Amino acid sequence: MVDTQFPEQFNIASHFLDEPARRHPRRTAILGEPREVSYEELAQLASRVGNALLSERCERGDRVLIALPDSAEFIAAFFGAAKIGAVPTPVNSMARAANYEHYLGDCGPRIAIVHSSVVAEFLPALGKSPQTSVILAGDESAFTGSLKCQYWNDWVSASSARLTPAATTPFDPAALLYTSGSGGMPNGAIHQHKDMLVASRGFAQGVLGLSANDITFSVSKLFFAYGLGNGMYFPLSVGAQMLLNPERTTVARVAELVSIRRPTVFFAVPTFYGALLKEAKRNEEMYFSSVRLAVSAGETLPIEIYEKFRQRFGLKILDGIGSTEMLHIFLSSRPGAIRPGSCGAPTPGYDARIVDGDGHEVGDGVMGNLWVSGDSAFACYWNKPELTSRVKQGSWVATGDKFIRDADGYYFYCGRADDMLKVSGMWVSPIEIENVLLGHPLVAEAAAVGCTDAYGLTQAVAFIVLQPGLVGSAELANEIQEHVRIRLAPYKCPRELRFCAELPKTATGKVQRFRLRDNALR
Repeated sequence: MVDTQFPEQFNIASHFLDEPARRHPRRTAILGEPREVSYEELAQLASRVGNALLSERCERGDRVLIALPDSAEFIAAFFGAAKIGAVPTPVNSMARAANYEHYLGDCGPRIAIVHSSVVAEFLPALGKSPQTSVILAGDESAFTGSLKCQYWNDWVSASSARLTPAATTPFDPAALLYTSGSGGMPNGAIHQHKDMLVASRGFAQGVLGLSANDITFSVSKLFFAYGLGNGMYFPLSVGAQMLLNPERTTVARVAELVSIRRPTVFFAVPTFYGALLKEAKRNEEMYFSSVRLAVSAGETLPIEIYEKFRQRFGLKILDGIGSTEMLHIFLSSRPGAIRPGSCGAPTPGYDARIVDGDGHEVGDGVMGNLWVSGDSAFACYWNKPELTSRVKQGSWVATGDKFIRDADGYYFYCGRADDMLKVSGMWVSPIEIENVLLGHPLVAEAAAVGCTDAYGLTQAVAFIVLQPGLVGSAELANEIQEHVRIRLAPYKCPRELRFCAELPKTATGKVQRFRLRDNALR
């Protein structure tokens, strides 16, 4: 069981940075890139940021927007804000102007800490948020426009490396994290100081058995709740090392870092595991021999990808599911107890139930709505009380996901409730269709959505990305459809296949099926 007792006062910066820095100041916290950073250096940098924020009259509860690549600066900005009781708000550092306009208008930050690579997209949005002061990090010479700002290096070097943490309680706001936006504009979820402690104990330690001997590497970036745990507070919670990649993610660069830096725990999303397999066909020298655990979340892991990755690299991927609302993974497979196609069972400290439309629990083998509970659940959506009341049902959080639980207690993801198809009066999971499509050797990626025909009837339409070098044709479409027809009931078979160069995805790798649905209607 996970210890759910919390001290009267608790601050995440003190717990995850200051205390480890006192115990092992010289130990490497960040292995790279681009340089090593010790626990002591990281803790001192966070304190400098906290003091610099105080000099800007940043107060408890103020939002501090962070648009930085994965780096020591990101971590210091996050914990520096939390240390003074402000609310760090990390956002996508590769977003567009419209996204930044949404973030700024939604959370109204007091301070925005922005990387130089972001400025061109960030500036148009800033004009509508004059209350926000800007701190510019990165290449200070790269921008010569009229932006009124302070520069990171001057800003932090002028501040003290000593800072007493604010007397926050476990239930005070600690961070505002935005959802992935797979169904539209992201919502901001408020998390409390206790939540990272709960997630670390439940998943990092309770499932992964993370220790000080580990090196973590997360393909998912720190601005995303999944990456924030994988790449930041999970390794800090046990005194481990973290490998950060400040660059845009590419398969070749990730493979290179794995080879050079030799991480022991690797985190990615299903689409990236699929991309690794494609790259491995071209690069026979790709190895994951240092990795003891490979973890997947974000969307369900197709059985085909699980099996092919196991055959190629000798690793059995741990599939799980989490959400920004629950902070991290709440259902997960366990080492030595993996059932391919399943997300496993509730992680320590969490509970799950599958209910019908009236909130009544359904039996094993019956598809229903997944509700979860645990002490890392978000406090509320920022400025969205009605949405909060719909999603939070007492101590339970309605995930919006459709699931089935088998008689052995394994949970199987069927899709988002909004993505389910009702064909001929029967529910069809897009995941089931996609798994069959991925079983065809020429299919690299697939997504199935519902489309209403001229008679008002719903039919499945499948969008397919072929293996590299292949071109779609009517003959190939017929071949793939025949592959599906002999494996699925007729009403589940896609009425139409559409070939595309890529599937629309969020920055975190989730397929944006709502965009495919719009496309299917054209």
